[in-house]
Parts: sequence; structure tokens; C-alpha cells
Amino acid sequence: MPIQRYSRQRELIYQAVRDSRAHPTAEMIFNQLRPENPHLSLGTVYRNLDQLSREGFLTRMPFPVERYDACTDPHCHLRCEKCGAVSDLPLPYAPGLDAEAAALQPGTLITRHDLVFYGTCPACREAPESEVS
Repeated sequence: MPIQRYSRQRELIYQAVRDSRAHPTAEMIFNQLRPENPHLSLGTVYRNLDQLSREGFLTRMPFPVERYDACTDPHCHLRCEKCGAVSDLPLPYAPGLDAEAAALQPGTLITRHDLVFYGTCPACREAPESEVS
């Protein structure tokens, strides 16, 4: 599916998210792209991420700091409670959970769900306590 309103900056921002496994924040994308694109502003990154999310190219993940995911298929995530990193979990999507939730709220139409697990990532588990912030 082509991006609706093409711009070079929008394409760069989309590629940065698509090529990342870190589920980047707007600031992470800005810091990555800025050295080679000195006219790029943080506001431009936020506006384009918002537009790409509304168009269905990205998934907005509302953690304390929003993150973005170019994989828009339903899937699970793990959020590290120590460093805040977000990663995909290869668990199958459970559509039966949508039906169970709908049954608890008669008259409600459930279209999908997001499932986030919280724990400690391997890097934080291996790091000495003083190195983890």
C-alpha cells in the first residue's frame, strides 16, 4: 500500500520505523535521521508519525512515551520495566479473547486487542544493578 501523500521526509521516517526492531519513539527517529537531514524538525517527525498511524502504516503504542511499530498485524509485545525497551513476542494472536471480552460487555463490538507483557529484558537481567536506569 503506497503512502497517501508522499514526501521525502515522510518516507525517511517510515523507513526508520520499518527498519527498527526497537519500536522507536519520535525522539529516537529524530536523533537517527537528523545528522543526515539537518532541516528535519522534531515537530515534522511527530506530524508524520501521526499521519502514518492514521493511514494504517504504523501502529501507535501508547506507553508513557509513545512508540511506533511498522508491523500492523496483531501481535504481542514485551515491555521491560527497567529500561523501557519494547520487543515483539512471537505469540499467536488469540481472536477468541475478543469474543470473550465482548461477552462480558453485551452489545459491545470488539474488533481487536493489544496484549503487552511486562518484565525484564535479557540485557537488564544480565547487567549489574548499578548499570540499569
